[in-house]
Amino acid sequence: MSRRFEDDGKSVEEARFAAQRLAFGPLMFQATRALQRFGVLGLAKNRGRSGVSAVEVEAAIEPLSLYASRQLLEAGLAAELFVLRGEQFVLTTVGYLLLTDPMTRANTDFVADVCYEGMAKLGDSLLSGKPEGLSVFGEHRTVYDALVDLPEPVRQSWFAFDHFYSSGVFAAALPIVFDPKPKTILELGGNTGKWERACCEYDADVQLTMLDLPGQLQTAEENFRTWGIADRVTSHPVDFLDPSVPFPEGHDVLWLSQFLDCFAEPVIVNILERCGQAMGPESRLYILEAYWDQQEHTAAQFCIINLSLYFAALANGTSKMMHSDRMRDCIRQAGLELVGEPTSIGMSHTLMRVRVPAS
Repeated sequence: MSRRFEDDGKSVEEARFAAQRLAFGPLMFQATRALQRFGVLGLAKNRGRSGVSAVEVEAAIEPLSLYASRQLLEAGLAAELFVLRGEQFVLTTVGYLLLTDPMTRANTDFVADVCYEGMAKLGDSLLSGKPEGLSVFGEHRTVYDALVDLPEPVRQSWFAFDHFYSSGVFAAALPIVFDPKPKTILELGGNTGKWERACCEYDADVQLTMLDLPGQLQTAEENFRTWGIADRVTSHPVDFLDPSVPFPEGHDVLWLSQFLDCFAEPVIVNILERCGQAMGPESRLYILEAYWDQQEHTAAQFCIINLSLYFAALANGTSKMMHSDRMRDCIRQAGLELVGEPTSIGMSHTLMRVRVPAS
């Protein structure tokens, strides 16, 4: 074989197998979803080291024929969800994680319900700079405009994915943001308002303002009333893509959590410029993001890089998960400066503190 490639240490046979896993990846994914949906993985988990046979699956799961049971079990074997012991299919660690690991569940549901069909238009999106795959859910400019109208379970899976990766780091972020104690916090892009709730529970005095699209604010305002914090949160509708719209001034802290990765870099710079215009000399701006170059675990880097493809095909057609150096460059272009070194928090996030340079 001609060596016109980087030697990654794999044998030719190992590399060929890896290539076939990519070729048949969509089929394996759908088989995995069927194994979950019909309860075959759950049945195998309950049977433990005894495993299950195709005959036992047919008997235990009424809708499945012997043919269907064999199909699914053998596909699970190829996907490394099972190992074969005689005629018994025994669940592997991979299969167990698909059933029990919250991150794997959030990722799998998100890909299946939100991404799968629309990703067929990834190539078109890369050429046009528009989220062409979003058309499977109707005509919308971005996924954020579509959130109110997304059908179930698409909407539920989108929010479950978003909340898993954002809400999980609030506990680690709150002591940082509240030292020193702010009186007022402005959040850009708050979705359902979970950050506002976390802040109100953390500090009895803080007042918050949330900026977002009108549809998102409607959902958040309903939540604020349910949570009993409506008198402490002011909502402010805004189209972030309109560069002429200023942000409210006079806040001690500006909070941008998994927000800037939703925009192209020129728009990020513009948003940060408007943040700078709304900040006073003592204001603190916090940027919470997951950068693919800052990941300790290979699995996290893999997930984050793949998430960029969702942004291209479905979210907006222009943004991606960033390298941390790209964010540093956007901060500099916006005339702001990083304070100290970024802080790693949660599973995969980095918190950057930014300020207006002293004149």
